[in-house]
Amino acid sequence: MAQRVTLRKRQPYNTKSNRRRVVKTPGGILRYHHIKKLPTAPKCGDCGIKLPGVVALRPRQYATVSKPNKTVNRAYGGSRCGDCVRSRVVRAFLIEEAKVVKRVIKQQKAGGRS
Repeated sequence: MAQRVTLRKRQPYNTKSNRRRVVKTPGGILRYHHIKKLPTAPKCGDCGIKLPGVVALRPRQYATVSKPNKTVNRAYGGSRCGDCVRSRVVRAFLIEEAKVVKRVIKQQKAGGRS
């Protein structure tokens, strides 16, 4: 007959946060090892890919990790990927250029009438 294994936590239900694995200890006793949830890597807010250079941790563990592990040294560091940042910069530049072109055309029309 198989050896009985007792729970080591108070929560008896088979939930996502209460996963466990049966492990045989060096003394030959079967014990439950409670398994923590796996972390997911942070994703880019625009395109949704995993952010390179940012460690994957459970939310509370980010408080104990140093800043270089949580961000990359760039605008929108731990929030957007490099490609999305580049597209944002280019878009902003082109919008500013379009404003300048509109202003120049307006001045030329005003100068041509007088």
